[in-house]
Order: sequence, then structure tokens, then C-alpha cells
Amino acid sequence: MQGSPPRQHPPVDHNAIPDFNDADDCCNEPEHIHNEPRELDDIRVEHHPHSQLPSTIHRFAEFSRSRSTEEHTPHNNSPWEPFRTWLNFEVAEIALEATMTKDQTNRLLDLFHRSATGNDSFTLHNHDEVRSLWDLASQRYTRFQHDTLSVPFEKEVYEFDMHYRPLFDWALDLLRDERLAPHFVFNAQRLSKFNREWFVCFIDELWTADAFWNAQSQLPPDAKPLAFILYADKSKLSSFGTQKGYPIIARIANLPVHIRNGNTALGGGRVVGWLPIVVEDQKHTKKKKYVDFKNAVWHTSFYQLLASVKKHSKMGYWFECAGGIQRCLWPLILILSADYEEQCIMALIRGLKGKFPCPVCLVPQDEQSVLRTHELRTCHQSKDVLRLARSMPSEKEKEDHLKAFSLRDVDNVFSKILYTDVHRALSVDRLHTNEEGLWGDHLWKEVKYWISDLGREASVKLDENFDALPRWPNMTHFSSVIAVDFTDGTVLRHLSKMIIFAAQDILTSSHCKLGHLLLRCVRYYVELDIYTSLEVHTEDTIAAGKLALQKFSEIMGEYITQSQPETFKNWNFPKKHLISHVFNDILAKSVTHNYNTKPNEKMHGALRKIYLQRTNFKNVASQILHYDEWLLTSTTMRTELEELDEYNQQDTCDPKINAELDETMTITDAHSSLGSKQGNRCFSDITRMYGTDRAFTDFQMKLNGFLNVFLPQNHIPLPDERRIHLCAEDTITEFRFLWVNYESIVDWRVHRDLLRCNPKFYGSPRYDCVMVKTADKPFFTRLVYMFTCLIGGTDFPLALIHPYDVNIADDDIGLWRVRAKPRSSSEIISVRSIIWGAALANDPETAGDYFVIHTVDTDIFLRVKALQAQSV
Repeated sequence: MQGSPPRQHPPVDHNAIPDFNDADDCCNEPEHIHNEPRELDDIRVEHHPHSQLPSTIHRFAEFSRSRSTEEHTPHNNSPWEPFRTWLNFEVAEIALEATMTKDQTNRLLDLFHRSATGNDSFTLHNHDEVRSLWDLASQRYTRFQHDTLSVPFEKEVYEFDMHYRPLFDWALDLLRDERLAPHFVFNAQRLSKFNREWFVCFIDELWTADAFWNAQSQLPPDAKPLAFILYADKSKLSSFGTQKGYPIIARIANLPVHIRNGNTALGGGRVVGWLPIVVEDQKHTKKKKYVDFKNAVWHTSFYQLLASVKKHSKMGYWFECAGGIQRCLWPLILILSADYEEQCIMALIRGLKGKFPCPVCLVPQDEQSVLRTHELRTCHQSKDVLRLARSMPSEKEKEDHLKAFSLRDVDNVFSKILYTDVHRALSVDRLHTNEEGLWGDHLWKEVKYWISDLGREASVKLDENFDALPRWPNMTHFSSVIAVDFTDGTVLRHLSKMIIFAAQDILTSSHCKLGHLLLRCVRYYVELDIYTSLEVHTEDTIAAGKLALQKFSEIMGEYITQSQPETFKNWNFPKKHLISHVFNDILAKSVTHNYNTKPNEKMHGALRKIYLQRTNFKNVASQILHYDEWLLTSTTMRTELEELDEYNQQDTCDPKINAELDETMTITDAHSSLGSKQGNRCFSDITRMYGTDRAFTDFQMKLNGFLNVFLPQNHIPLPDERRIHLCAEDTITEFRFLWVNYESIVDWRVHRDLLRCNPKFYGSPRYDCVMVKTADKPFFTRLVYMFTCLIGGTDFPLALIHPYDVNIADDDIGLWRVRAKPRSSSEIISVRSIIWGAALANDPETAGDYFVIHTVDTDIFLRVKALQAQSV
């Protein structure tokens, strides 16, 4: 499948830049779509006009944002080649993954030869042979190239090494792959969901947002955008040494996010370049010309990676993709994912101390703390400023003109790629802007300031409150926070989600007025951060997110004004301002996990491991990238082997017999499943074991009453048409684990909560809380005892619960308060009435009161927001 010279297209304005803020008018729907009856949650798909595809409406149950892959015969019947046998590959794969040295590899191979038996032959002899076979196998993909670049500074010329995979060639590798072919999307879409009255627009993948649509609108009608996401950042390769690496990581925006954000399999993030690092020269450090020189090295080097993209961004490139489909591919840079420092290099602005330190807009340096709209930068403006500055007669006039826009005297590599505007491609990054930035570096430090100001007792109490918070899956449990320096972005995010609940009884308006005002700021910051993290955005959630941004900015303004005389803190910094662009980014480039730096940051760890275990610590770039090529090849070969193995076993295996079952899960249906079976217990034993617990008062009587109502209500006949009357010697079966499936109201996919009802879970009692569905309205409750009861030959999964009445707290930090009923008011429910699990924090000031921790995930956040709205 090869490319061909570009076909002749109608004239195109190659200098035009897509308007990423104003989308094209929606294409008209065919008449038959208007005539079809609507159902709740119907999904409408409007395709870009260039696709020539009609709009369609799908029933929600039938709609899928990911394309199904049909079963097919593996295209490679000997995926272990160039290794002679399957066994040879698997042994070499182990040596590669374990980063064995040459001596260790030779010893391993010697052992295999001495003990080899069986049907598969083993022919590898030594490390050199293994190495040569990996090199041979790696030729299936675009290899790294090495160029030496010359960049002048003052009166000398300096040389630098640049390692890169030609970016366009790397993308063609993916387009040739038959496994990825069904997942590529080349036409922009607009999606909406019917709410009984109208269709509400929503966005999730990159091709559902404005930038992809507008980019396709700029291209010839038969051209398809091939959109790249690029990331670059330097980091230490060793905790103790000075060696640094500067990888460039690429992803293809045409693939769905669950594939694109993977870091191991083909289709995920891949290192495509290794930028040179200019060694600091103390004679020139921090001098303006030397900083410009370092930026020039960066952009000159980056051009080597983009040269193939530049070539085809002018006229496109016809290519036969996997499946034999010919497409005119038109490459462009849709997203640049980076921290603030790297964004300054990409945009060639002067950074923190410049007059206009934002790479996206022209916000004055002293107005960054205020939420206000400013003129957006454009690549055309930046090019015009640079062109005019260079035409000025003196260096001073040139410098003054560039300073007026905070630009550098360097040509921007991204301006060479048509239909790419570096200022629109740069994106708000939650990891560095929010988690490690606005929260970790600023708001959290302010919280600690006011806690410390209250004295040692307040610090001790905060730690105790954190330790008392319930544990929850995928959330860090903190036993101490004041004396700990947190640096991990994920941990800092978890800290921000919990701080309100741990500090609400410490930073009160009566004890610390400014601390309480700060807590109000944190409340809206957390709400804002959760809105920006949603996996799917609708018109409604974007409006709510913008409101949270507005409220956060207003209350932060109050806090800044009132706290300034005491803290002397300057809040005019970029990470306070950058968040103002986040919803423009979401509308243009879809939800933030499409361009978050976190998946890229995780890849630094793998590169450090290669550096430490596979290099001689000299000229490390070529050694690291060489090994990375082998890992990519090994991963692909492993996938092909597993596909071949699965295909070969299709005719010999009965899936019903070979299906793996979790034997601990006993009572299972699509909604829920009970596990951790404890055995049968009669009611007299239960009374004896739990007699001091008032929740078990009249347990047997409550169960009889429940069953006599529950069964007829659900059209289940009573045994022998007689009321149920369980006696003391009848038995039930106890369980201590439950999983519940529920449909998230965020992304409308099925998610699962894992819940415990265990008197000794890892040494401590664990009784999780849940929300229960009723005919009236849902309510929160705590699990007390889970069991099954056999009635008429059917096991019914049930739970004894301790219900909580809802009572909205009239405070200003957004807490949702629930109050426990008396313990003796316990009830019995069907496990199938549980909606999902919930985390509740004890209120230290009021016995029996709890706060719903609505910040643990996006789904419960939106559900509690809806409950609060209904209660107004």
C-alpha cells in the first residue's frame, strides 16, 4: 500500500487558518429524519458536508462511539519472523522485557539449549544473534534517523544532534495496520442526544468538536484531515545524575481516545523525536540573545521531525490505507500538549516576565488574576510582528516592537505547516495548570498557611480529619498532610477533592474569616476542575462549568483583595489565567483528556528505565531510541501471536467450557453480584451474634414484612399463596462483597462500584454507603448486612441497611448533609434497588451527621448537583 503523487485540486487559500471559534452552520437534515418518531436518548449524527454522508438518528442502545471489529483471519501466519520459531521469539521477548545484559542473555540461551525438549525447536545461540534479529524485525516500522544541525550564535556555529522518525511516515505505519483500520475517523461529526423536547449537543472525541470540523472545511472536498497531537518536555533520566532527555511524543487525533492515550500498543503514544539540549554557558545565561539561541535550536531541530508533514500539508497525499481504501490525507497539527514553560517555547513568547505572558491571548502581565476576555493571538499576527520588527532600522527599535507583543526574534517551525496555528493548537493542561499549578503550588499552600496560623491543634485536627475520611477505590487515603510535600499530580488532585470535608470544621468563618473565604474559593476550584475533567460534555455541562469558573473568579477576587495585606501574595501568574481558556479549548478540541499531558508524562518513566538498564550512560539518545524500536516491534509481534493463537483455538475450544468464572461471585445478574460468601446462618444465631447491635432489632420480623410486600409488588407469587413467616431456625446466607453496575450520567457507559460490608476488611471494619432507588426519591444509606434468602426455590439478594434522612446544610461551601436515623430504624432492601456506591464523611461537630463526598468521581458529582438543584 503505497502513496501516490497528489491529484489536482481546485485552488485553495493555503494561508487561510480555520476559525476555531465559529463553527460552520449545521448541515440540513434529510426529510426522512424529521419524519421519524423520536425516543428519549436518541442520538443524532451529523457528518461534515465534505463526507457526503447523510445525517442519521440512532436508538441509544444501538449507538456506539467505537466501531466494532469483525472477526478476520490473522494477516500474518508467522508473526514471530524473523525469529526462526515462536519459541525463539518468546525467549528473546523475555530477555528484552527484563533488560538483560549481554552476559545474562547468553547464559539464559545456554540453559535453554541444555534443557530444550518438546515440539518447538530452539535455535538462538547468543546475544549478538538476538540483537541482529530484533534489528531485522524492527524494519517493519519507520526507524529513527539522525541528523546533525548547525545553528549560529554570535560569531560561531554550533552543532547539535537530532534523532527523529519522520512524522508523516510514522503515521503511515499506523494507517497500514489492519487492526487499527476500523477505528480511524476521517470525517468530522456533530453529535446530539434527544431529551424529549430537543436534541442537546455533546462532544467527546476530537472529531466531534469545532477544530476538526473547521479544519476539514478548509480542505478540498475529497481531502481528509490527518491530525497530529504533539508533546515535548525535557526531564531527568536519573534521580541522582545530571543527564536529561528531551523526547517528542506523537499521537494521531483520528483514533479514539482509549486507543490514542495508550502507551504500549500500536496506535498509542510513541516517541518520535529526541531534541538536543543546549548546555548552559555561564557567560550567556539568562541573556536575551542566548535565550533566543536556545529557542532557535529547538525550532530548527523540531523542523526535522515536521519536514515530511510540511511537504504534504500543501497539496495532500493520496494513500491506500488498510482495507484497500484510497484517501487524500492532509496532515496538520491539531493539538500541542505541554506545560507552560514548553508552551512558551512552542509559541516563542517571552514567558513569565513578558508584558503578555499568555501563549494564547494578549493578557497584560498585571491582569492575569482577573477573569476577562482579551484579544487572541494568531500565527498571522505573530508572523506580521516579526516581519515588521526585522525591517526596522535599529536593534533597539526591533527589540522594542517584539517586546510589545512578548515575542522572540526566531522563526516558528509550526508556521511552516499549513492550516496550523500554534496559538490555537496549544491547550490548557489540567495536570500542570490545575493539579500541580493553581492547586498544588498556590491554593494548597494558602490552606496550609491559614491552618498553621491557627496553631498546632488545627494542624493535628486536619490530619485526624483526613485519616477519618472513608477509603474509596482509586482515591488516595491520607493519614497526614500538613508535614508532607506532595509532588505527584494525581495525589494532589485527590487532596483537593477531600480538603473541603477535612477542613470545614477548622477554617470556619468564626475562627478564621480569611481561611473560610479561601475554603469557598477551593469549593469552586474543585467544581471547576471536575467540570473540566468530564469525559463527555453537553451544552448544559459547559454552561455549568462556565458558571463555576465565573464564581471561582469572583470569590478569588474577594480573597485576593482581603488577604493581600496579610499574605502579600501576587496572584498575577499564568496558571491563574490559563484556566480562563479551558472551555474555549473544550469547544474547539473536545474534552480535556484528549490533550492532557498525563499520558505523555507517564512515558518518561519507561525512558528512565531504559536509560538506567540498557545504556552505558554515554551518547544515550541513540541507545534509548534503539531499544524503544525493539519494544514497539516486540509489542506488535506479541499481539499478532495472541491473535493467531486465539484463531487456531477457535475450532477446538468450547467457549462455554473455557469461560473463566470468578468462583467467589455467587449470586449474579446484569445489575449486581454478591460475593465473599460466609455460609448459612439461622435467625437464632444472628440474634446471638448481633444482639447488641440495634440495627438487628426485630430483624426476622422486618424480613418477613419486607418479603410479604416486595414479592407481590414485583408480581412474584407467594409460596403456596400464603404469607411468608420465617422462623428462628430458618437460614439465610451472608455475603460481604458486592459489585453494582450502573449507567454513568456523564458518559452513558456502564461503570462498576465495588462495595464492602465486612466487619474486618484488612484489619478494620468496612461498611460502605450506597444510594437506593425508591418510588419517591433516592436516599443515602449504609450497608449493615448483606445476604440471600431462599424463597420458593429462588435466592433473593437482600441487604439490611441503616438509612439516612437528607438535610441540606445551609452553608456556603457546597456540602450535602445527610443525617442518620436511629440505628433501630434499619430497613431491608433488595440489592437490585442500589443505584451505586457513595462515600460519606463524618461531621466531627454533629454526631450522626455526614457529608456526601460528591467529589470522588464525575458521576456522583453531577448526581448530587441535580439533587441540590431539585431541593432549591
